[in-house]
Amino acid sequence: MLHGVIVNDHVLLAFAFTVIAGLSTGIGSAIAFFSKRTNKAFLSMALGFSAGVMIYVSMIEIFVKAKDALAEAHGEVIGAWVTVAGFFGGMFVIALIDRLIPSHENPHEARAVEDMQAPVSRDARLMRMGLLTALAIGIHNFPEGLATFFGALTDPTIGIAITVAIAIHNIPEGISVSVPVFFATGSKRKAFWLSFLSGVSEPVGALLGYTLLRPFFSPTIFGLLFASVAGIMVFISLDELLPTAKEYDTGHVAIYGLILGMAVMALSLLLFL
Repeated sequence: MLHGVIVNDHVLLAFAFTVIAGLSTGIGSAIAFFSKRTNKAFLSMALGFSAGVMIYVSMIEIFVKAKDALAEAHGEVIGAWVTVAGFFGGMFVIALIDRLIPSHENPHEARAVEDMQAPVSRDARLMRMGLLTALAIGIHNFPEGLATFFGALTDPTIGIAITVAIAIHNIPEGISVSVPVFFATGSKRKAFWLSFLSGVSEPVGALLGYTLLRPFFSPTIFGLLFASVAGIMVFISLDELLPTAKEYDTGHVAIYGLILGMAVMALSLLLFL
């Protein structure tokens, strides 16, 4: 059965995808330190594209796989109810994490490379804020690691799509983390490494989730996991990706990116039928 395949196959590949997605925050850090200007149109398009991929694959593929597994275990009607509960449960978890992170330390705020040119203030309070910013992004990336890992476990094609989407999401996130950490420490090296290491929480989250849940894998656990993953990714798309894309946007670039992401995801799924 499908959950048996998940336990035995693709684990290393799924973990590799999660590492790539998580550590792409380092790309954002490098851009912040080595670029002179922010290509806002590109970031807006990329973030919109990422949101389109995540929304489409969540609603069209992952949600359906979750419902099929739960219907197999509990029947069509109860399976459908449990799938919906898992979907909104995933949204609740990521919303709770957002709620627990103080807004002034939540790094999901669009920042530009040009901000790196601002004067540095070596203040102990800024140092604390910089460290808390890195910690906040690490906590926030934890469920993203679960989403990437378990998406890749069920289907490497889906895993690639999710990895690309999360990686794109993490690039401007790396910029957003690096800037305040640089202000706090005055060191580009420290800012880079703290930003880079904040992405480590994604593979850590994946390993922890897999280790804890592996002994209990069943169609029910599989279905609940994937329904939750779908909810997490839709929430991230609507709460983070699209608003940030619109902040960088000067026209309709974000929505064009969203549609393009959905179209590319649809085409890739059709090609692998």
